[in-house]
Amino acid sequence: MRREKRRWARTKALGATLAIGVLISGAALPALNPVGGQAANASASVSTAAEGTAQSYTAKAGIRAQIDPRGNFSATTPEEIKETRSRAAAAAVAAGMPLSSAMDIPLAGRIVMPMADGTYSFTDGFGASRPGRSHLGQDFAAPIGTPINAAMKGCVSRSTESYQGYGVTIQIESIVDGQAVSTVYSHMTYGSRAVEVGDCIEEGQYIGDVGSTGYVFGSCLHFEVHINTVAVDPLPWLKKNVS
Repeated sequence: MRREKRRWARTKALGATLAIGVLISGAALPALNPVGGQAANASASVSTAAEGTAQSYTAKAGIRAQIDPRGNFSATTPEEIKETRSRAAAAAVAAGMPLSSAMDIPLAGRIVMPMADGTYSFTDGFGASRPGRSHLGQDFAAPIGTPINAAMKGCVSRSTESYQGYGVTIQIESIVDGQAVSTVYSHMTYGSRAVEVGDCIEEGQYIGDVGSTGYVFGSCLHFEVHINTVAVDPLPWLKKNVS
């Protein structure tokens, strides 16, 4: 009898131990599995997001994706179209690509003088001596604040408060008689620029004021004309083409 009681006691103790073990496992495992699943899902999400971020910043491919559909913008309002065009133009210029890779450059049908008659006088011309180089444009001497206008229809490829020795500068791209023509307007007054990169403007449109910024003596508009990237004497070119 005594032996059977001891065996029964051992059996009960073993059964109780197993029951407790099952209870512990049952309580622990369901709590661990969902956390493990959530952690795995979260990890997958972070990994996917990181990969997506990395893919969206592929340098030249990303820039070209913005630039290639020239003039074809998904924006609808004038403000959205202008902002989208400006971003594409800025991306092209920053990548060292021509503005024409981001938008269609307009044909310039009429050419006008960059300043109104009677507001200026000609000073240093094309080819005048400069330290280490020659003068690449024509200077229009005028008081600070005298209005400057675009010489022709085109799109802005540069608009900055500081460009090397040119000071405050605007550059406009146009097509004239099938040729790519860039016009440069420099030494303008700080804060007077009325156009930004990506803006497309008309001939005679106000773009800023005469100043004396950059390397210059006195106040003037420094005006340059580049045909297919080659600088030409602006004065005979203007005399030939101004309507």
